[in-house]
Amino acid sequence: MNATRVPTVPNARRNNVGIRGSQAAAGVLTCRRGPHLAARNQLGGARLPSSPDFFAGNNARTRQESRPTLFSCGCAALWILCSSLQGAEVRGPTAEELRKIASAVPTRAAATPIQPRRLLVFTLCKGYYHTSIPFGAKSIELMGQKTGAFSSIISDDIALFEPDKLREFDGICLVSALGEFFLPEDLDQLPSAAQDAARKNDLRLKRNLVEYLRNGKGLAGIHGASYAFHGWPEFGEILGGFFDSHPWNSTERIAVKIDEPQHPVVAAFHGCGFDIIDEGYQFKAPYSRTRVRVLLSLDTARMDMNKKNLRADRDFGLCWVKRYGQGRIFYSALGHNSEEFWNPQLLRHFLDGIQFALGDLPAETNPIGIESH
Repeated sequence: MNATRVPTVPNARRNNVGIRGSQAAAGVLTCRRGPHLAARNQLGGARLPSSPDFFAGNNARTRQESRPTLFSCGCAALWILCSSLQGAEVRGPTAEELRKIASAVPTRAAATPIQPRRLLVFTLCKGYYHTSIPFGAKSIELMGQKTGAFSSIISDDIALFEPDKLREFDGICLVSALGEFFLPEDLDQLPSAAQDAARKNDLRLKRNLVEYLRNGKGLAGIHGASYAFHGWPEFGEILGGFFDSHPWNSTERIAVKIDEPQHPVVAAFHGCGFDIIDEGYQFKAPYSRTRVRVLLSLDTARMDMNKKNLRADRDFGLCWVKRYGQGRIFYSALGHNSEEFWNPQLLRHFLDGIQFALGDLPAETNPIGIESH
């Protein structure tokens, strides 16, 4: 039975940076294939016109605000920006938004669960808070209920990372949970003995997570999850990379190509590249195509590449799968904007990734390498 607790983030910095594509109706992603497709990229990234059903851009304000920004936002700039914002209180979806999410959630899972599955949907942030988190968490809860793929608990309680609690779950989904969320936010203000105790607890919970995943459980990371634990190198090894910056901001169109159209985790897109209003992430080490199996990436042929501090290799993976010990790891950088969580194809993509992480959807994880890029 699903038990849901609304996450509390009293000290989190909140996302309140203007429009995020909120004028868009999150309809079905569309693509049109043309004769250029096979010649340009056999891995799927079709050069597609924008989809008016999904993307903002049909009004003057959106068109104006979707223009390229004057600078790319690196990690330091991001934290400065977030610290300066005094956003509104965190809210969950309205009744109308819940209706949209419920209508978009898949009705059937791609795979029948081998056994009843239980998923921890974790939402705690220590730093920048994405206002899409309650939308993402609710959509995941509903897709589990509607398809029978899993039951879920939505929580921001780090006590669930104790071994006796972790073993109740087949997988964890980090919905833009980020920062050093095992540590108290007021760590620096605590007495030295309390700081030492907090750091020991942090290390213990991290060891618990490592053992949990190495022994065969699953981790799904959505969007901001790649900004978790930047002070802990092992988490980069677990997830497959760390967030570096988003040169393309959340009001810009990004072009997405399908690197492996036949892979079950991206089956929702039917081999067609697409445009979407979202942040365009780039990642830093240990991200590499020699270490993860990249399934989606930015289609740089259809992107504004006049941004500062871009990766020299122009490799902007957006979604990948990998193994960590016996565990299964799925990560997708999509999901900054709340409206994405009532898009049917994106929700199918997230469900397939979660089912892979839970161990029910078989999928190849061996890295293909840079030759395919």
